[in-house]
Amino acid sequence: MNQPPSGAPVRLLLCDDHTVVRAGLLALLGSAPGIEVVGEAGSGEEAVAMAASLGPDVVLMDLQLGEGIDGVEATERILAGTASGTAPRVLVLTTYDTDADITRAIEAGATGYLLKAERPEELFAAIRAAAQGRTTLSPPVAQRVMSRLRHPRPTLTDRERDILGQLARGLGNREIARALFISEATVKTHLGRIYDKLGVDTRAGAVAVAKEQRLLP
Repeated sequence: MNQPPSGAPVRLLLCDDHTVVRAGLLALLGSAPGIEVVGEAGSGEEAVAMAASLGPDVVLMDLQLGEGIDGVEATERILAGTASGTAPRVLVLTTYDTDADITRAIEAGATGYLLKAERPEELFAAIRAAAQGRTTLSPPVAQRVMSRLRHPRPTLTDRERDILGQLARGLGNREIARALFISEATVKTHLGRIYDKLGVDTRAGAVAVAKEQRLLP
């Protein structure tokens, strides 16, 4: 992992698909001592390419990036696509604080997870901490992480996610079976497991919880 030399500014790559948000962050970070923005990306693909070419110390990454890959996949590619020992740290900055988003980002290798409601001083401190390899979590995110550790929830299998996605499209069991090339009996079995894991007993309830927890593709 990259780590700036002592006394050198933290070289930061900014990734957010909203031009106005990027402009605001650039103006804000311009006032932060010890932080130098070396590039800005408007998509996950751009962030991956720029991380490889610019070699920043930290990538400030949004999660939802419109069309193309999202921030989680971009994080995975950035960390996997650089030479051993030279990968930047990835600090997530987002408005989303669902369990699913937090888990995906951390599993992808993000060093920290901040919400956009944080004060500027907290953002600056988190960027400097990320450059040193230290983890920073917004308080609501830390609370969710602790809650998940204390009360772990069962996770859905890939097949269950596939069925849940078809369910959200309004398909019936027979249509889901045809779409996924499985039997109706198998669909019913998976639906029963999905209901149990999500704590619901109806199709509408499963879709509602899946949307709330951002479990759908």
